[in-house]
Amino acid sequence: MRILVTGASGFIGSFIVEQALERDFEVWAALRPTSSRKYLQDKRIHFIELDLSNPAELQRQLTDFASSFPQGWDAIIHAAGATKGKNEKDFFETNLCGTRNLIEGLKACSLLSGRFIYLSSLSVLGNIRQEPQGDNSDGHIYAPVSDTDEAQPNTAYGRSKWAAENYLRTLQDLDFVILRPTGVYGPREKDYFLMAKSIKNHIDFAVGYKPQEITFVYVKDLVSAIFIALERGKRAHAYFVSDGNTYNSQDFSLLLQKEMGIRNVLHITAPLFLLRAICFVSTLLSKITGSMNALNNDKYNILKQRNWRCDITPIEELGYKAQYDLGKGVKETIAWYKKEKWI
Repeated sequence: MRILVTGASGFIGSFIVEQALERDFEVWAALRPTSSRKYLQDKRIHFIELDLSNPAELQRQLTDFASSFPQGWDAIIHAAGATKGKNEKDFFETNLCGTRNLIEGLKACSLLSGRFIYLSSLSVLGNIRQEPQGDNSDGHIYAPVSDTDEAQPNTAYGRSKWAAENYLRTLQDLDFVILRPTGVYGPREKDYFLMAKSIKNHIDFAVGYKPQEITFVYVKDLVSAIFIALERGKRAHAYFVSDGNTYNSQDFSLLLQKEMGIRNVLHITAPLFLLRAICFVSTLLSKITGSMNALNNDKYNILKQRNWRCDITPIEELGYKAQYDLGKGVKETIAWYKKEKWI
């Protein structure tokens, strides 16, 4: 099978490439000229530069490929996307326009005959099911979101991913499947790594006093889900992906402490109103300076959300079963951080 992976140099994309190679696929890694190839050293990888932000240049690049490989790719995994941006326009230009440019370019060159996997996010559902369950019958505080719930994205990132999903649904001739992972962590990931750095400095920072239930998926499990969806996913369906467990807000922190051997950690819980004020000021400064700040209005909406549970029954019915719970995943991740001297 000949497969194209966009965003191949990224955290998730590089693991997709590795799994595809293990399956003996002919792997084409789509990159920008400035993309790092640090995690793409296998000599079996074929590289192609695709500028998803420039339709004319993208058309030229795909035309050049089609002249040598007119049969195209058997499958495309679209993992390229923006998780950070200075403003909403940045997210939409990458997550919606980049996706649209890719598909239109592929169609123009008759390269869009196989299955198209789109990597979306649980964030498209937004801030729903945030009130505690009345009967608490399953032992959890909140009810999980399901694929029958109406998406109500409340972040620029979530809105851009939802817009891309809706664009795909307008293409009746496209064989696509959408995956909506929850928080993805593992080796090479840099956002959750910041938490490990904070723990190493003996500080654990949390937000809000209302109970929180959160979910995770280890990157290797997500990649397994991607290939299951590629082979057996229902056309035009969106699948949530997690490890199947629910955690409280301190579980990740305590596991990091355990694996790093850190004691005497100062646990700080900030009230939401304080976070709201900080994010408001940070967002205002970002607009003035044009810089990208870690704390912004999007981040506030993410951190204040109490319920991150999702129903993964549909993808489990396809044969997906996570191999990593949070304990096993954190252990492997911290070992990698130490090996690579990140901590």
